[in-house]
Amino acid sequence: MKKTRFNELHKKLGGKMIEFCGWEMPVEYSGIIPEHMAVRTKAGLFDVSHMGEVLVTGKQALAYVQWLTPNDAARLAPGQVQYTALMTPESTFVDDMLVYCIGPEEYFLVVNAANVDKDFAWIAGHTQGFEVRVENPSDAYSQLALQGPLAEKILQPLTGIDLAGMRSFHWAKGKVLGKDCLVSRTGYTGEDGFEIYLAPSDAERVWDRLLAEGAPRGLVPVGLGARDTLRLEKGLMLYGNDIDEETTPLEAGLGWVVKLDKGGFIGREALVRQKAEGVRRRLVGLSMEGAAAPPRHGYRILHSGRPVGVVTSGTKSPTLGRGVALGLVERPVSEIGTKLEVEIRGRQHSAEVVALPFVRRQK
Repeated sequence: MKKTRFNELHKKLGGKMIEFCGWEMPVEYSGIIPEHMAVRTKAGLFDVSHMGEVLVTGKQALAYVQWLTPNDAARLAPGQVQYTALMTPESTFVDDMLVYCIGPEEYFLVVNAANVDKDFAWIAGHTQGFEVRVENPSDAYSQLALQGPLAEKILQPLTGIDLAGMRSFHWAKGKVLGKDCLVSRTGYTGEDGFEIYLAPSDAERVWDRLLAEGAPRGLVPVGLGARDTLRLEKGLMLYGNDIDEETTPLEAGLGWVVKLDKGGFIGREALVRQKAEGVRRRLVGLSMEGAAAPPRHGYRILHSGRPVGVVTSGTKSPTLGRGVALGLVERPVSEIGTKLEVEIRGRQHSAEVVALPFVRRQK
């Protein structure tokens, strides 16, 4: 298994280590629920160094990113970030990702850990006709995520970057504890927070100081378990569960990342057809009724006893104290308020289609 630069630190902190996408990563330290609640109420620190980075440079970098992705990268100015996707010609997901605009001839793509090699091969394989260069510098970066309502107060004393002036989905380069970093106001928890890209040689020092300085404010290390429950409460998609090479953005409720009027891009024709015909299934939020066991990936969803879909992600929400799930269901039963059932351990349990996110950010 691959190991991040924080591997020994995780073990010293009591992290329970598991294999994840070929990496040895902590699934939890003090427990999924206390770590989850720390991020919702105070702050949590995540090692996300397993994520992949792809650099696109050249005179036609923008034109290439426009062809590669369905969102409109032309709307990005240097210092901005965009959520988007890589799509097949059939308009299904190769992956979802972030695009950082470094400059008019330089874009920084951040892809999911499970898909780094596949994504890079896809990106490099679609450069024909464009004057661009693509590189995979993933090994040159460690990445931390500092998430939670107190994230700004914890990080600001350690950096000269004006965090208060940084809006969501914006980034800046600067120093954190004197080390060169790229800091963005992004994350995968639905809370306010920052992602920090830095050299692996600087990683351990920054991790240790962040935890030391943040501990009086309630900062704790957080593993993959709480990362999953946090993102699910906010209705954020997980590649391989909720979206994959069988799912389109329109089915997943991600039509807002598709800009059909920007010009040609991979998968556009299929999306135009699907939009005209209408989707046959939709990804919805499900709130469980009663004290049923948590819904899990792969469980059947029924309507009046008839199978109509499948759970793609599910858990017992630590914030709400009840089961919640995302699921792909037939379009006629996808409206808010529709009563459904989820088959759990051979028994049918009542559920209702609800609006996402399940949990909204406290102001």
